[in-house]
Amino acid sequence: MPQGVATRIDLTLASSTTSVARWTASGDVVHVHPGVLMLPSAAQDPLARARAATLWAKGPLSHRSALELWDVVPPSSGLLHVTVPADRFPRRTNGVVVHRTTVHLPITAIRGVPVTDLARSLVDSWDWAHRSKKGRPGGGQAVIRQAVIECVRSRRLAVAAVRGESAARPVHAGRAALTALLDLVEGGCESELEIWGVTRVLPGPPAVPAWVQQHEVRLGDGRRVRLDAAFTEARVAVELDGAAFHGSREARERDLRRDTALAALGWVVLRFSYARLTSDPEGCRREIEAVVRARMATR
Repeated sequence: MPQGVATRIDLTLASSTTSVARWTASGDVVHVHPGVLMLPSAAQDPLARARAATLWAKGPLSHRSALELWDVVPPSSGLLHVTVPADRFPRRTNGVVVHRTTVHLPITAIRGVPVTDLARSLVDSWDWAHRSKKGRPGGGQAVIRQAVIECVRSRRLAVAAVRGESAARPVHAGRAALTALLDLVEGGCESELEIWGVTRVLPGPPAVPAWVQQHEVRLGDGRRVRLDAAFTEARVAVELDGAAFHGSREARERDLRRDTALAALGWVVLRFSYARLTSDPEGCRREIEAVVRARMATR
């Protein structure tokens, strides 16, 4: 058992029925699921637990459990999720949620463990997190939202891949919310803060001209920078500063140098902190409107 886990049948074929019975009686190996044995030393190993669940179910790790192996959500100690075809009914066991599906199940392997592919794992996790039952362990909607944003932002997945997987599901909790999130991400939002800014803060017509998200500007030294939101007619840039990314001294100095370079090209940069954006969105909107109108009046 080099990976600490094996089916009882495989271990018997590699040794003998008598040996397996002796090892289980002495505690040298333990039953973790019906027909699946594990070395006691592997009991706390998340990867061994994942292998054991897939051996028992004869199906891949899925939902948030798969996302953990895809390294897009933090590890959790909650239930493991597996998915099997609808015509299979694995015997019950502890610590594993079995999902049955009639939809094609795309599978890959990560560190030797079968998992559903990334787009399917995201949509399954979204569906599970948005079902009406409260208090699902590890099913937090915020975690899955961030996973969707990060996978698209980092280009691990195209928006079209997530849309396609969502559309392929006959029953899908939270479908409208996922579609709305994908629309925002496809439009240029790269974080929850930018989504907050787009939906709660940034003014638009008729108050002021339309703004452009993630507008690219070439600085005097040849560098290209992207502005969170740009009122191009007024040359007003709005930067939404996240608490983590813009919080250090080095980050503030980098922002100041960037703003100076933009000023040399005639841009006014308005920066709003995370705290200000979330506590006073109306005040931020009024300030942006005032600056944009004043700039338009002088052009």
